[in-house]
Order: sequence, then structure tokens, then C-alpha cells
Amino acid sequence: MISSRIERVEESATIKSSKRAKNMIASGVDVINFTLGEPDFDTPRNITDATYRAMLAGETHYSAVAGIPELRSAIADKLRSENGIPTASENVMVTPGAKLAIFESMMTLIEDGDEVLLFDPAWVSYDACVKMAGGKTVWIETDSEKNYFSKKDLLEYITDKTKMIVINTPCNPTGAVYDKNQLKEIADLAIDHDFLVMSDEMYEKIIYDKKNYSIASFDNMHERTITINGFSKAYAMTGWRLGYMDAPQHIFKSLEKIQSHTISNVTTFVQYGGVEALTGPQDELHKMQAAFKERRGVLIEGLRKLGLKCPMPDGAFYAYPDVSEFGSGEEITDRLLEEAHVAVSPGIAFGESGKNNIRISYAASVEKIQEALVRMEKVFG
Repeated sequence: MISSRIERVEESATIKSSKRAKNMIASGVDVINFTLGEPDFDTPRNITDATYRAMLAGETHYSAVAGIPELRSAIADKLRSENGIPTASENVMVTPGAKLAIFESMMTLIEDGDEVLLFDPAWVSYDACVKMAGGKTVWIETDSEKNYFSKKDLLEYITDKTKMIVINTPCNPTGAVYDKNQLKEIADLAIDHDFLVMSDEMYEKIIYDKKNYSIASFDNMHERTITINGFSKAYAMTGWRLGYMDAPQHIFKSLEKIQSHTISNVTTFVQYGGVEALTGPQDELHKMQAAFKERRGVLIEGLRKLGLKCPMPDGAFYAYPDVSEFGSGEEITDRLLEEAHVAVSPGIAFGESGKNNIRISYAASVEKIQEALVRMEKVFG
């Protein structure tokens, strides 16, 4: 009785790992949970205050499908000034989290048999959205020595069925940040072979010692790029479910159809919190950025002392160590949970290349990271 489009999709492995850890915690086990990419900070007070004021002012009714004008305008301003994307508010769709922006885009653009290129490893929900839309994922083999960019000429993966390539920089799970030349290579191929680009830039604010580039800012790329972003990671607003996408007009009107027939609009007063996040003080954002950088240093140094190979992530808040000297990623994930009471995600969840890796989210305090490293000696000591 279940549709084939759902049968071909597996449960989110990161959520599955988190659920297992939470069940142990509920039973009284002291588990340190590094599975989900959720900042442990509270949402900045100026954002919650702005949202509360909007509620009291009666902003509790339907908004326009694509979002309130104030937020769409603030997002467009941000994309132009910070990302160099030649856009306008008419190209901005506000969504309940970036996940739905990705899903809506796939459902709008991908047909049965279309091929979508994904760099392996990649965040778990891209492949699921491709499958639900009826498309086929073509995995691009990457090299950790090349910043998790393609091992081979990208041209080798392109066929007459290629419809889209998905890029995620800074990347979940590796923390890799693509440089300008790598993005230019993708842009040139997209133009030459007439396919679309989905650029997930959710972690752009969490970047260390590198510059973020938006591929939609490159010449002739805005017309073929959907830029995905949101407020969850940068502003500690995961539970608010507030994301957005920027898309060219020839795609936008079809995206709007899906949103109008599904959610109607994002919770109206929440959108006012988004306006404040973008236009208000950024002090708390900068404090969180500094904290993530400190945590990164503590975790990577500790993992290397335990004998693990682990590249230094350039962005996001994930470590992606190779654990092959001790077992497969799945075996080590189980052992860490059962023997050390430390919950991580198996790398295989993000693609076949991750079979010997684990993903550790360092969106947790330095004290928890230090305690986890001590516990992990039971497995790696």
C-alpha cells in the first residue's frame, strides 16, 4: 500500500543515530550525543523578542505564499551585498527550513530518469529527495587530499540525462569549502552542457580562515542556479524551521505552485524573527563562530592524538575522521555508543565512500568534547 517513491527512500541515518542515542539517554545512560547538526546555543534574544512583538502585534494570519515582503527584501539584500548574487526579492522563496526548499526544487525540476550529480560523501537528504522526485543519483568520487573534490575529470560523469549537480559548501559531513577555481569548473560545465546547479550554502557563516563563494554570483550562473540557505545553523534557530531559496523567475513560479498547495506559507510571526536575524546586531553570531573554531581545534587535536586520520575542516561543525585502522565506520559507531557512551553517525550514511568514516558534530561545549575524547580512549586507546 506504500507508494514506490517512498519505498525507495531509506530513513535518515543521522536522525536514526540520534534516536538511538536519545533512547539510551531516556533509559538513564549518560550518553554524549554528537549525531545531529544542531548548535547548542540559544537563539539570540533580539530575534526571539522581535518574534514575540510580531505575535503581540497580530502577525498571526496567513502571509503571502513566498513570504512576507520585509523578509524577502532582507534576504535579497543580503544575497546581493554578501554573496554577490544579482537577485531581487521576487526571486526569493521563504520555506519552513532548507530541507523543504531542496525537496520543492527536486519535485519541480527532476523527472523520471533525470540524473543528478552528487559529490560523495554528501548530506543524507539530497539522495532521498532525488529518489522521491523519480531521478537517479550519480555519485562523484572525491578525494580528501583534494578538499573532497572530484578525483576524476567531472566531464566523465555528465551524460545527456544530466539535469542538475548539487554542491554543498561548506560541506556536511566533511567541512570542506570549495575554492573559486573548483566552483568555476562546475559553472563552466553547467553552462556548456546546459544543466542546473543547486548550491546549498547553509553553513556559509561557519567558516574558518577561508572565503565563501556563491556560484550564482558567477557570470551567467544566476539563471541556472538555485541557492539554498536558512537560519538554523548561523543563528541557532533549528526548531524555528525557517529557510529560503533564491531561484530564477522561469523556475520560481513553479516552485510557488508546490508551496501554495502544501504549506500555504511559513509561520508568519516566525518570519519577523528572520528579518531581525538578518538586519539586527550580529554580535551573538560572531561569538558562536569563535566558539565553533575553538571546539574544532580541541576535537581535531584530540582525535589525532587517539591515532585517527582527520582532515582539519574548513567550515561547518563536523569532523569526518577515517577509522579504518580500528574497524568500519558502522562498527566503530556501535562500539563508541555501547562501550564509551558517545553517539556519532556512521560515514556510510553520507555515501559509499564513507564506509570507513564517522561523522562527529562538534556543536557541543568544549567540556563535552573533552569528556568524549577521554571516553573514546576505551575504543581507540
